[in-house]
Amino acid sequence: MLEGIGALPRFEKILDQAKKLTIFIYAHHKTLAMMRSYTNKREIIRPGVTRFASAFLTLQSLAEKKEQLRHMFSSTEWEECKFSSTPKGNASYKTVSSVQFWSGVAQFLKVFSPLVKVLRMVDADWKPSMGFVYGEIKVAKEEIITSLGGNEKAYKPIIDIINKKMKGRLDSSLHLTSYLLNSYYHYKDPQLQYDPDIMNAVLDFFDTLLCDNFEMQRQVVTIDLPKYKKKVDRFGCDLAIKNCRVNDAEFDPAIWWGLFGGTTPHLTKIAMRILSLTSSSSGCERNWSTFWVIIYCVY
Repeated sequence: MLEGIGALPRFEKILDQAKKLTIFIYAHHKTLAMMRSYTNKREIIRPGVTRFASAFLTLQSLAEKKEQLRHMFSSTEWEECKFSSTPKGNASYKTVSSVQFWSGVAQFLKVFSPLVKVLRMVDADWKPSMGFVYGEIKVAKEEIITSLGGNEKAYKPIIDIINKKMKGRLDSSLHLTSYLLNSYYHYKDPQLQYDPDIMNAVLDFFDTLLCDNFEMQRQVVTIDLPKYKKKVDRFGCDLAIKNCRVNDAEFDPAIWWGLFGGTTPHLTKIAMRILSLTSSSSGCERNWSTFWVIIYCVY
């Protein structure tokens, strides 16, 4: 997903300039010493070859040192440096002096920050992420659109890439069911329950999960699920509502179900199981075999 967006011409050029600038600075003892002198010995995070997210960190690192780098390349010390007159030195000077480059870096960070936030969440070990993947990517798309001023020409190619990468990977019935059963999203936006794509995915999920148990399907889909959707019984108490208002380090949707899902034991068991699943950024490229594990483990 990140690679695809980074390959768009407006971002690819910025990444290439940043990479060449960083390589040039670190290629010579003199330029490296100068950089460390002007940045108070703060390093530039160099792009790695294995993870595109490292390119984001490089640009973030450069942005934080923008003024120091501009001072360095406009200093007498730079003019007297033997590398300043080389082709790579000239190119580096033009990059650091370019208003367009820094403007591009700022836009790159605005677009990629929401997506990197999702990556960090799904790679974290401290919180099960299955119930958050679909919802947080949706939030990321909204933030990207806002950061680009709602300009469809600017945001559409990016959103199209995200949607393409999600299809068949992060929009399965498991993801959408987890999304609806995560009270943080459902209570924040009760209209989710009326979204036909979400509800069709939820019905497909339970049809597959409980394919050999029609009575259990009926119980979960026609009795338990409506109680949750309508906030009946403990689902509607003040404590339940207040405990899912904020998606912070303390909130765990599986624990929430364990606390407030007592009147829907069958749906609660399923919800706790799937909302306890973890994901990973590499999971975008793998088959969600965990779904089938659930089928054999819940009942």
